[in-house]
Amino acid sequence: MSYVEFTKNQIVNLEFSLEREIIRTNRAGAYISTTIVGCNTRKYHGLLICPIKQFKRRRHVLLSGLDFTVVNNDKSFNVGLRKYKGDYFSPKGHKYIEDLCMDNVPSMIYRVGGVLMKVERLLVHYEEQLLIRYTVMQAPESMKLQFRPFLAFRSIHELTCANMGANTKVDYIKNGVRSRMYEEFPYLNMQFSRPVEFVHVPDWFYGVEYIEEQKRGYPYSEDLFCPGFFEFEAKEGDVFVFSASTKEENPAGFKSKFTRTVKTKVPRDNYIDCLKNAALQFFEKLGEDYFVVAGYPWFGAWGRDTFISLPGLVLANKNTALEVFSGVLDTQIKKMKGGLFPNMGREGDYAFNSVDAPLWFFWDLQQYQKYGGKDCAKKYGKKAIEIVNAYKQGTEFGIGMRDNGLIYAEAPGKALTWMDAIVDGTPVTPRNGYAVEINALWYNAVVFTIELAKKIGDKEFVKENKDLPELIKNSFLEIFWDQKAGYLADYVNDQEGKNLFVRPNMLIAASLPYSMLNNDQMKGVVDIADRELLTPRGLRTLSPGNKLYEGSYYGDQPTRDRAYHQGTVWPWLLGPFCEAWLKVYGKSGVDKVRNIVYGMEEVMGEHGVTTISEIYDGDPPHAPRGTISQAWSVGEVLRIINILDSEYSGI
Repeated sequence: MSYVEFTKNQIVNLEFSLEREIIRTNRAGAYISTTIVGCNTRKYHGLLICPIKQFKRRRHVLLSGLDFTVVNNDKSFNVGLRKYKGDYFSPKGHKYIEDLCMDNVPSMIYRVGGVLMKVERLLVHYEEQLLIRYTVMQAPESMKLQFRPFLAFRSIHELTCANMGANTKVDYIKNGVRSRMYEEFPYLNMQFSRPVEFVHVPDWFYGVEYIEEQKRGYPYSEDLFCPGFFEFEAKEGDVFVFSASTKEENPAGFKSKFTRTVKTKVPRDNYIDCLKNAALQFFEKLGEDYFVVAGYPWFGAWGRDTFISLPGLVLANKNTALEVFSGVLDTQIKKMKGGLFPNMGREGDYAFNSVDAPLWFFWDLQQYQKYGGKDCAKKYGKKAIEIVNAYKQGTEFGIGMRDNGLIYAEAPGKALTWMDAIVDGTPVTPRNGYAVEINALWYNAVVFTIELAKKIGDKEFVKENKDLPELIKNSFLEIFWDQKAGYLADYVNDQEGKNLFVRPNMLIAASLPYSMLNNDQMKGVVDIADRELLTPRGLRTLSPGNKLYEGSYYGDQPTRDRAYHQGTVWPWLLGPFCEAWLKVYGKSGVDKVRNIVYGMEEVMGEHGVTTISEIYDGDPPHAPRGTISQAWSVGEVLRIINILDSEYSGI
């Protein structure tokens, strides 16, 4: 039996199966994603989704789906599944699925009459190529097979409709055809490993609906184009491979290429290997540059998410951890401007509105050193000094150090911390002024940079800043620590004064390598977080006792954004919570931390199968929400597991 497997009773229950999705990437920008039964419920779903160079490498859905039909004894059995208007599903191919498992690659066994067919899908690493291997395991007699591709040729964020501008013609290539619906796109080459006949009967399929988009308040209906169908005879024992690629290949090599690629896959046969597989999928290597995708299927490479998730993600492959770690850091440094890293965007269109991304960079350097990066000071010391000096002098968005040594950040209409949801031009949780995690990160950065400066011989920086850590610490405790409440304020500003909402941001002040808190203060922070914020899926962003608390994340975007940081649970916050808990309780706290991170194993068969979602509802049963696979969710759980294994293995 496989580690993650679904039975026929589960599969035929669409309420169950349509809520479980699969994501696989080629580690170079392309991905495949759909539900476990192959019914696309999002505009982001498809069998081959690629970054297109002509569109600034933004991802586009080329191949949306591929149905197959078994023609036996003059009867046709259609295997595929799409939703149309009025909750009408067609052709209801999920009823033929006997078994579905997630070992090396997603594998489905279909029973169609007397025919038993195994279907396995994968993406080739660093190539824009989908391979699907079909094995006819059982067939009483020879039969005819037909395969119908459904094309979209549109951005993942948009929908398409039937139009006269689409090129409905195909070019015949070896064992297949190629199609390019619009001039700006690459050709989609669809080929089989064996000779086939292609019947060119172009047609549009109207009104395909995406349930999840409808739930999220977005347009949810589109038309898909089918250029025709492939047809050939097959019998028991036949094995053949379908390829969809942005380049034409020799079909003779498809079978061996599939076999070779499968051998490179780490089996998803236990919890840790599932997390490691998920972690590796966030990395994108483009030339010499390394990127971390914040989450699939719709996020790009965000600066803040990159720095928070990176230390845990590189643990997925210890053989190349330092190479990838430094590769990502070097790529981010190329984009640095005025002491800030881009929060999001692409070259020429970056947004630098993140006060914390540059400060998480220092934490990454500390983790890089911890993992064995002996060249940290030499490689990154000057950049660290540059960022500290920029924050002292002041940067864009009103970010800068005041005379008390603390960082104050204020920009009207902007949300500069990680709690950055904006509705109707107004931040939901603005947190202007002195934010608790920003100044905790700032203290950690200054102390660490002084160390780096000593190593590279920058005596001037050391002399100029030797008294700064003490100034920051004294000011921080005076402004943020509330003796009566017994924990830290979330933020303090000139207009509102001290905000004592119970939020998880104060945990960062207790978890960093250099903390300004004594043990009693750390205990106050972790204890209240334990009582009011901790759930089995992560930490709430606001205490349920607060009148602004939102326990469910649902509805259209404005409604969801109002709940995004007002109670919604984030798994990545388990990182700072668990690390702070271990600092306070030591060995006696290990069992609790182990139960927390290994408790996440329960989600391996939910939402994003074999990975961890972006967020969960604040209220029980803590339903999964947001992206189906999030980098910092996976990264921080992996990092805490590594701490347990390396520092508390005998307990």
